[in-house]
Amino acid sequence: MFLHSVTAFGGPQGHVGMMMRTFVEKRRDLTREELMEYISFCQLLPGASSTQTVTLIGYKRGGVPLAILTLLIWILPACSLMGLLSFFVGKMGKDNLNTNIFQFIQPMAIGFLAYAGFRAFKISVNNFITQVIMLVVMVVVYFMFKTPWIFPAIIATGGIVTNFSSKRIPENTVIKPKQIRWTNIWLFLLIFLIAGALSETARKQNWENRKAYNLFENFYRFGSFVFGGGDVLIPMMLDQYVARPNSDRMKQKGDQNIIRIEREELLTGAGMVRAIPGPVFSIASFTGGIALKGEGTKMQLLGCIIGSIGIFLPSALLVLFFYPVWQYLKKYVVVFRALEGINAVVVGIMWAATLYLLKDVSIISFTTVSIINITVILGTFMILQLTKIPAPFIVLFCLLLGFIF
Repeated sequence: MFLHSVTAFGGPQGHVGMMMRTFVEKRRDLTREELMEYISFCQLLPGASSTQTVTLIGYKRGGVPLAILTLLIWILPACSLMGLLSFFVGKMGKDNLNTNIFQFIQPMAIGFLAYAGFRAFKISVNNFITQVIMLVVMVVVYFMFKTPWIFPAIIATGGIVTNFSSKRIPENTVIKPKQIRWTNIWLFLLIFLIAGALSETARKQNWENRKAYNLFENFYRFGSFVFGGGDVLIPMMLDQYVARPNSDRMKQKGDQNIIRIEREELLTGAGMVRAIPGPVFSIASFTGGIALKGEGTKMQLLGCIIGSIGIFLPSALLVLFFYPVWQYLKKYVVVFRALEGINAVVVGIMWAATLYLLKDVSIISFTTVSIINITVILGTFMILQLTKIPAPFIVLFCLLLGFIF
């Protein structure tokens, strides 16, 4: 998992292909069908979906203890890098950052995603109705990629569509009652309520370190309600820390202790998080550090830690509570049939994400860069499909290309 965490470039779209290669085909920690189920299930929950998926891989291999360790190893490199970046940007300025070395990472991520979509297609799309679901989802998601509610909505719709068939039933129709462990969901709700109460009290009474309380509440709330990944999280942070503090209403209040971040700083972090390995939600580490940079070095470091914990904690609590419940529910005929449609939806999302990312990459300008982009996309796909070269070597090669060109 550590090797995966330091080489998993390309955001959640690129992570899927790397997980397929590393944990399914190379290590055989789980089957392709299990990985597809994990991805489908995590799309139903708010939070960081790729983080929840790797957490479930750890959960499958060693229960809750290994799931927690897997989560920590997965997020630590990215959160550390983004936290350090907050100090660099805060002291040196955003203009000193050179990101040319990462210019071929997105084409590489497209190649990984196309590979994952191809492999998933062979597993999950095997009849007429799943083909229709996949194609419809691909078109809808492409045009509504940044709409937060679209992912849970189409997953639920796909599950409903395949329930119109009465052909597929679980092999074991005897369902034993299962005792549900409520600890994680109660802990999730308790933290949510306490964080909200402390944040509001700190604001009203103007506590000395009120920004830290406000920051944790903000990120815990983001992690609890964000559907759609980093593409939705970043606009939410822009609204919270850039638009609201500069609104006429807030200016009239004259609140000097409100968390305020410069738009250019936050956009710098949004750009850099795409260029480092690991989860896109690690931008919370950067944002937390930038939010408290005026409070001193110790408080800035605390801001990085608060951002990291606040954004990933709800995702972990939710996935570890709902997955055992899901394992029980999928034994029912309705849920079992829904899985076929849900898996087809996920394949459609993969193809839509491939096309959506492709539109932002230069491939038709007939320049040196566009030719290299095409070569990287096709080369990544063919290497993954036809060879056993480990994913980290592909990443290193693409970084070397960026350094040269």
